[in-house]
Amino acid sequence: MFTINATEEASPWHAGEQALQRQAGVAERMEDVGRRVLRNHLIEQHRAFYPQLPFIVLGTVDGTGDAWATLRADEPGFLQSSDPYTLNVRLSREADDPADAGMGHGDAIGMLGIELHTRRRNRLNGTIRRTVPLGFDVDVGQSYGNCPKYIQQRDFSFVRAPSARSAGEPEILQALDSDARLMIGAADTFFVATYAEFENGQRQADVSHRGGKPGFVRVGNDGVLTIPDFAGNLFFNTLGNILANGKAGLVFADFETGDLLQLTGDAEVVLETRELDAFEGAERLWRFTPRRIIRRPGALPLRWHSHADSLSPSLRMTGSWEEAERRLSASMA
Repeated sequence: MFTINATEEASPWHAGEQALQRQAGVAERMEDVGRRVLRNHLIEQHRAFYPQLPFIVLGTVDGTGDAWATLRADEPGFLQSSDPYTLNVRLSREADDPADAGMGHGDAIGMLGIELHTRRRNRLNGTIRRTVPLGFDVDVGQSYGNCPKYIQQRDFSFVRAPSARSAGEPEILQALDSDARLMIGAADTFFVATYAEFENGQRQADVSHRGGKPGFVRVGNDGVLTIPDFAGNLFFNTLGNILANGKAGLVFADFETGDLLQLTGDAEVVLETRELDAFEGAERLWRFTPRRIIRRPGALPLRWHSHADSLSPSLRMTGSWEEAERRLSASMA
């Protein structure tokens, strides 16, 4: 774990992110990149992008220090930018959502705007201000674009009014049951929330997208998830935060039923292992051990359907756990 001090805050990157950039041999280059692309405001393109979205991915931290990721949906227009330094979020509180516990006035929040049908995505982090009757405003800390790599293309439609509550009741799981394992094992997409904590008490929350071929997340017999990390933008926001404090929150969405599976727990980055060499396209691995699990049937009013060519082109050269295990077995024969 890292103690992040004021000197590191002056850099675009904190200690966890810098450690992985050094390991990848790109620290000096990323210092320059960070100063150019991490902005404390929304550019006009992003101010026009967020109002188009029917849902937003959020990352928060609850009162116990656990990270949660969630998806919240409404008719396009529920996100607006009244000025370049503010994103206005017009969403009501949602008691069934464990991430809502970290959405109080002054709380840190990570946000990912993502259009699955166009593969566009933009991220920001900031601080919540609850000074309006409905929803909240976010004071932008960092705002930046992300490339379309690894995003599976899907079209969306609403199946009920966003304000109408799901008929399903949240289920608290003591461990991953067979349905949860099947959902994770078949997933080609999930979202992960992490955060860093600075010496001055400030938090910087983040939430990001992870994509792969169906089954790219391995569910161990012990309930531990193992995820390959493919070549990306070298920011290392997610894995850098995990190095910093070892906390993460994951959310898996069933795009056909609207179910959400939300998990919070402990994570670790794995830089050296025989499994890494065996998984094609993986540059490192990370593992996640859930401590709290909540399943919310039909939580989303949205449904998505895939195209015949929905697989991200960037994933065509990546492997699978089945292939990795074959390679490992062959190497031990």
